[in-house]
Amino acid sequence: MANIAFLGTGLLGGAFAEAAAKRGDTVTAWNRSPEKVHALAHFGVIAAATPAEAVRDASRIHLVLKDDTVVEAVLAAARAGLSPDAVIIDHTTTLPTSTAARAARLNADGLKYLHCPVFMGPPAARNAQGTMMVAGPKVLFESVKADLEKMTGRLEYMGERADLAAANKLFGNAMIIGVVAVMADVLTMAQASNVSAEDAINLFGFIDLNAIVAGRGANMAKGNFTPSFELAMARKDVRLMLETTGDRPMAALPSVAARMDQLIAAGHGADDASVLGIDALLRP
Repeated sequence: MANIAFLGTGLLGGAFAEAAAKRGDTVTAWNRSPEKVHALAHFGVIAAATPAEAVRDASRIHLVLKDDTVVEAVLAAARAGLSPDAVIIDHTTTLPTSTAARAARLNADGLKYLHCPVFMGPPAARNAQGTMMVAGPKVLFESVKADLEKMTGRLEYMGERADLAAANKLFGNAMIIGVVAVMADVLTMAQASNVSAEDAINLFGFIDLNAIVAGRGANMAKGNFTPSFELAMARKDVRLMLETTGDRPMAALPSVAARMDQLIAAGHGADDASVLGIDALLRP
């Protein structure tokens, strides 16, 4: 079994560390709030006082941190204890440009670094479910592939370009956050219409959202805005939605309406509503 370290034991990092210890790995962990590491002691996780202490003798170092700034600070604090052969596995959601720069700098310093963000919550991390994406040198990925497969239900190698997993993590989180925002607006409409929140959410079972992504999403990516639901008609429906909710706070639809108005004024009213994505295709 492996000797590994986890730097960052919040909800996700703690779940990863717990699962690794249960698999039989020797796990040492550090967190800025020591009590979060001590809570894992009954799973066999060893608490370290510093990042450098945590990574000493570890063959893999897993980072599960807040953002780029914290990643840089923790890596700097860990450098004194890093083994030359250790592989740094960074699960943090980070800015793509910063991720690429960090990978280039670490590789130039002779360190082994992979960016491996995930689509999973703590229960999935404990049970090796969800998805993990990997970006970085293929030879390095192959050396840890079997270990990473034990952590996730689906392992996707994105390629050697260091920022690809970071970009795709933001794409996925944007979809998740966008869906949550629209669901919030649906619940607001339900409240205004005296419909139960449960019944409103059940409506989504009638709509094949995967088919919408596969069909309209694919057309958007190609710049095909042949109408099946004209933007002008979609704007009318959004007007009805906003009129239904009155002065109640809304999360997403007011911004959608404003963008629709801009596109209609620019002559796109007869295009498909998916023309909302036209600017993304016009930019280099």
